Amino acid sequence: MEFNHKAVLLNECIENLKIKEDGIYIDGTLGGAGHSLEICKRLSSKGRLIGIDQDIKAQEKAKEVLKEHIDKVTFVHDNFVNIANIIERLNIDRIDGILLDLGVSSHQLDEKERGFSYMQDAPLDMRMDRRQQFSAYNVVNEYSEEELEDVIFKYGEDRWAKRIAKFIIAEREIKSIETTLELVTAIKKAVPKSARTDGPHPAKRVFQGIRIEVNNELNIIAKVINDVMDKLNKKGRICIITFHSLEDRIVKHTYKDLYNDCICPREVPICCCDKKREIKIITKKPILPSVDELEMNHRARSAKLRVCEKI
Repeated sequence: MEFNHKAVLLNECIENLKIKEDGIYIDGTLGGAGHSLEICKRLSSKGRLIGIDQDIKAQEKAKEVLKEHIDKVTFVHDNFVNIANIIERLNIDRIDGILLDLGVSSHQLDEKERGFSYMQDAPLDMRMDRRQQFSAYNVVNEYSEEELEDVIFKYGEDRWAKRIAKFIIAEREIKSIETTLELVTAIKKAVPKSARTDGPHPAKRVFQGIRIEVNNELNIIAKVINDVMDKLNKKGRICIITFHSLEDRIVKHTYKDLYNDCICPREVPICCCDKKREIKIITKKPILPSVDELEMNHRARSAKLRVCEKI
C-alpha cells in the first residue's frame, strides 16, 4: 500500500519553528515527510534536518518525498525517545528546533495488516516499530483483568473499562483473541446497546488505550522534552502536536514545569531550590486546525499544537 499521510497543522508548525536557513532541525516523527519537506525548503545548503521514525515504511516514503533535498537530510530509524543518544551519535552539539507529531499516521491506520484500525479485520498488532516483539496481542491475551481495565480506563478514557475488561477475559477463556474484529466483537458485547447508538464507535477508545500501551506513547513525552532542552540553542523552539487530552496535558504540564522559576514550598520565605526558568511559552492556549483544514482532513479534528522557546 502507498504511504499516504497528510501533515497536520502544517503552516502553523512551520511558522512557529522560526526556521533559520543554516539551522539544525529535527522532525522526530517523520511520517510522510510533509512537515519535513517544508522545513527543507527553508534551509540553505548549510542547514540540516534530522528525520526520525521507527516505521521503516515511513522512512522509505520520506526519502522519496525529500529526494530534491537529500543532501540536507539525515535519516534515523529509531524512536524519538532516544533523542539524546541520537543527537550524540550524530556528533551534533546543539539544535535549533524540533517538531513532534504524536498522532498515528494515516498510513498506519489504513494499512490493514498493522492492526491499528477497529474497522478492518487484521491480526492484533498495533506496533509502530515492527522490530519490537510486544504487541496488542500480548496486552489483550496476557494482561490480567485489572491490568486491562487500567489500560482501557487510563489511556482510552473509556467509562465502560471495567465491563469491557471482564468481557475480554471471558472471551479469551474460550479461545485467544487473535484479530481486531474478534476484539471488537468482545467490546460490543460489553457496551450496552443504548450506549452504542450515539457517539464514537464503541471500540475507538479501547483501541486507543491498547495502542498507547503497546508503544509506551505517554511515558516518553516529558522525558523527550527535557532531553531536547539540554541540546536546544537559545531561542530554539519545540513544537508538539497532540491528538488526545492525555498527551496534551503532559505537554502542557511539562512546559509549565520548565517555565516555573521556583518550586520551593510557599511557606519557605527565601528560594533555596535554585531552579531557573528555561522557556517562554509561545502558545498560552493550543493552536487548533482551521475550518478549511478540518474540511480537507477529518483526522486533524482533535489536533492541538503547543510551542515553547528556550530562553
